[in-house]
Order: sequence, then C-alpha cells, then structure tokens
Amino acid sequence: MSVSVPKPQPKRLQLPNASTVRLAAQSGPRRLFARDESSGAGRAAAAVPRVLIVEDDFLVSAEMEAELESAGYSVVGIATSAEEAVTLALAEQPHLVVMDIRLDGARDGIEAALEIYQAKRIRSLFASAYADAETRRRAAPCEPLGWLPKPYPMSVLVLAVREAMRAVGGPEPKR
Repeated sequence: MSVSVPKPQPKRLQLPNASTVRLAAQSGPRRLFARDESSGAGRAAAAVPRVLIVEDDFLVSAEMEAELESAGYSVVGIATSAEEAVTLALAEQPHLVVMDIRLDGARDGIEAALEIYQAKRIRSLFASAYADAETRRRAAPCEPLGWLPKPYPMSVLVLAVREAMRAVGGPEPKR
C-alpha cells in the first residue's frame, strides 16, 4: 500500500509593513531518536550549515536555493529587501548570508549586511554585479567573506559558499 505525503509549503514571515518573506520548507525525511539513544540524541541543529539568501530576482534565488540544498546546505530563508534580510537573519541566525547589493526597497545589501554583522556578527558573501572600489569600501566594515561577480554559474556559488563556510568555522555539508 502506497501513501502519498503532501510536500510541505514554505512558511511566510509577516513583517510590520505587510510584506512577506519566503522561508525554505523542510524537505526530506526527519530522523527521530529516543531520549536514551546515544546515536542521535545529542545531534545539534548547528551541525547543518545554514545559509540565508538575499536576492530580489525570484528565478535567481530559486536556482540558488535548489543548488545549495542539493549540495547539503540548509537555506533558512530568502529575502528580497534589506529589511527582510535583517529580520530573517536575526530570527534564523544562519552561519552566513549570500547577499546581493541591489535589492527591493530604499536600503541596499551593504546596509543590510552591516546591520546583520553589527547585531549578530554574521558575515556575508556578496554575490553582485557591483564590486567597484567604492562599493567594496562601503562594505569593508562588515568584513565580507568574498565577492562573487554576477553572472556566475551555480557550481561557482556552491564553491564560494563552501569556502566562506570554512572561513567562519561553520559545519561541512553532510552530502
């Protein structure tokens, strides 16, 4: 007998200005362990490398999410504006943020990265077409993990995230 299980829908985070942020849905089976079972009882949530994507292009962010998750990373959310990025980063506390610079809204990715860094010391890997000297100077206070110039192949994104994760001492993906 075959049982069909519906795919979980992404959660939405309601912000004060009535915009929404798409949170990544959990995918795959979950392991459950008895309290006394030593093989899994102590596994911490921090053992999964957690990444926040900040990108205002839906197709690009969806491709980034799919590629990172298939490489073993947990995408904790996708934000399209600086305000959403800060809210998600403070709530989800990822190991790192993949940050675009030009975003929806009045503030840009550098301002969001700086606020996130000052609040939680979470660093960003900038993935943007903008990497001129002035942009890099503005971003310097948030200690960027690197610059990934657009356009880039998704395989390069995964390599850049892997290196950035090592730089922050984050866990390795389990795949």
